[in-house]
Amino acid sequence: MWVDAEDREARPVPRSAHVIVLGNEKGGSGKSTTAMHLAVALLKAGQRVATIDLDSRQCTLTHYVDRRRAWARKIGIALELPAHFCVALGEATRIDENESVEFARFAEAITEVEHHHDFLVIDTPGTNNYLARLAHSMADTLITPLNDSFLDFDVLATVDSETFELTGSSHYAELVREARRHRRIIDGRLTDWVVVRNRLSGHGSRNRKLVGDGLDELSGRLGFRFIDGFAERMVYREFFPRGLTALDDLDQSALGAPPCLSHLTARMEVQNLLAGLMLPINEQGRKRAAARAEWFMSASKPLDLDDVLADHRDPTVQPASPASF
Repeated sequence: MWVDAEDREARPVPRSAHVIVLGNEKGGSGKSTTAMHLAVALLKAGQRVATIDLDSRQCTLTHYVDRRRAWARKIGIALELPAHFCVALGEATRIDENESVEFARFAEAITEVEHHHDFLVIDTPGTNNYLARLAHSMADTLITPLNDSFLDFDVLATVDSETFELTGSSHYAELVREARRHRRIIDGRLTDWVVVRNRLSGHGSRNRKLVGDGLDELSGRLGFRFIDGFAERMVYREFFPRGLTALDDLDQSALGAPPCLSHLTARMEVQNLLAGLMLPINEQGRKRAAARAEWFMSASKPLDLDDVLADHRDPTVQPASPASF
């Protein structure tokens, strides 16, 4: 949004949402699972969150959100939900016509949320298409989930078959480089590129060390940082059919089975991931989350007689509700 110099002092410029893009040209790396867990984590932190699914063929994130809404309604529990959009691909025969339609649909979704939300989480398809490139060029934080093996490492670079030394960068790495360059030209801002190592092998394994050494060297060349993500846990697959996440209050009724140690470990993984991303979670959102938690805690307690008498003595006192937070 461009504002004339004279208008800049007359009225404040609306603050845009911080854009988080999940990108990787390979499927099965955990983009949608990571996107949903991040969205819920930010919602629980009191942030206003919107999500956009750019993979209108698979619609994994869209299905995740829909299942979460349906499950909450079915069993009567409160589950945080982002404002969600799914941008459909163009269906014309000409590439330029498709890109024009896709740009308009994407811009419409962005306009709906950019000044009314704190965070926008965008899940991209596992292909190098127009919408994916467009999303990468506007990312404040770009997250590339990567299965911790050389089978997926080549999404970033190629390695020598004997020495495991880096021999070159990949098409996706070049896509990110170009997108970041465009971002600097447009508004002078930098994209924080974070590679997230998912499905980590055991501590001390040779594969883990070799992949780690490769990422360490490549991060200096390409300008990203890397952190640990999610291990290979069955619980993440169990969450999807009901739209749940590791951060939800899981019990017998919500989960359909007793929670186990894996649920607690998965929750710690998500919390560590959020901390490692170092996202700009604002203080106003923290206060909203604290106030909402305090209200729900007090709502579950028996009514205290002193509180009733106090309200009776002062007719101006009005009970709070979560809608006011």
